[in-house]
Amino acid sequence: MCIFLCMGGNSSTWMNTAVLVTCMRNFPKNRGPISGILKGYVGLSTAIFTDICTALFSSDPSKFLLMLTIVPAIICLIAAIFLHETPPASTSTEENKETQFFNVFNLIAVTVAVYLLAFDISGPHKHVISLVFTVGLLILLAMPLLVPLYLVVFKTRPSVDKEKEVHEPLLAQKVSEEKEETRTKEEEVEIKRKPVIGEEHTIIEMVKTIDFWVLFVSFLCGVGTGLCVMNNLGQMGQALGYHDVSLFISFISIWGFFGRILSGSLSEYYIRKSGMPRLVWNAASQILMFFGYIALAMALPGSLYIGSILVGICYGVRLTITPAAASELFGLKYYGLLYNILILNLPIGSFIFSGLIAGYLYDIEATSVPGGGNTCSGAHCFMLVYVIMAFACVLGCGLDLFLAFRTKNVYSKIHTERNLVNSQVQH
Repeated sequence: MCIFLCMGGNSSTWMNTAVLVTCMRNFPKNRGPISGILKGYVGLSTAIFTDICTALFSSDPSKFLLMLTIVPAIICLIAAIFLHETPPASTSTEENKETQFFNVFNLIAVTVAVYLLAFDISGPHKHVISLVFTVGLLILLAMPLLVPLYLVVFKTRPSVDKEKEVHEPLLAQKVSEEKEETRTKEEEVEIKRKPVIGEEHTIIEMVKTIDFWVLFVSFLCGVGTGLCVMNNLGQMGQALGYHDVSLFISFISIWGFFGRILSGSLSEYYIRKSGMPRLVWNAASQILMFFGYIALAMALPGSLYIGSILVGICYGVRLTITPAAASELFGLKYYGLLYNILILNLPIGSFIFSGLIAGYLYDIEATSVPGGGNTCSGAHCFMLVYVIMAFACVLGCGLDLFLAFRTKNVYSKIHTERNLVNSQVQH
């Protein structure tokens, strides 16, 4: 079982890296929506497969495992044929079209989330209704294919000036050779110069910057504390008198999805509008998460509802904003390795906050039960854990604001360049 879990975990990481890196390079002007959509569907995947299992394979789990073995493998093999790098948008018109298409993807994703939520909260269903639900879900999951189909059907070829195409290279041959020599000299000087934030970094150059470690630690404060709640939600619910915590798990999943979708699109919008640093959204999520942990620590009636919603939203924001911001600060050339270094925070954060802090403090508060093990009931069981995680959020917020201040020139430059392109197109 450990071998199979290891293979499954590594396969999902490989696939996640391949898809995210390729899409980031293909659509560099829409990095926020790209990260939000991809991470949003990853968040929904658990609910999708769970509902399909409940609807079709509740009486025969072995067939569900067989489906999980065959169907994702076939989809990945088909997707591998089409997943490749393409030239990014070069004009304002193309960028606007990209934005429109990503809005369509967002709308479809939100529809899928609402569809799943409606099925989950409507209670047990008969077999016929479950079949109808599954067919509708498959149709919704296939709807994003309409966008590339539309592009293939209505694709227009740009007009080409054939006279210019024939004569221009002959007339400009010497000029192009001189430009090539100048560019080569500039590249030699560029190699000697240490890259600044916002330019392409090698991994060695990246880990030598204070900006990377600020981003790394702030990411740890966000996802580490969020994973602690997810890993211990069963015991947290039981400590407050809830015997069934499935609703709170659904809250974290669904609201985490909305956090990913909204943060990706809104952060991109405000970069275009005013050059607002993307890291500001990380800082805002840490503030919300702080209040979520304070609500959980107070253990008032309904606090677990409030805490699970806020933690879900903020956890989704962190998973969306950080990968997009990292690509803008350190470049896309080595983005695959950069991304996987950043998500080392997932196991590290889970070990620190869930394994060490929460586990140790819970054992101190718990009492032994006959037959072995221990249990704890009451607000005191996790109160100190919540307080520690709240202070971790304060630290993360401070680091995010510090990095947002350091990178404001990067996003101001991105904002200026995009406005310049738009003004040139209009004139």
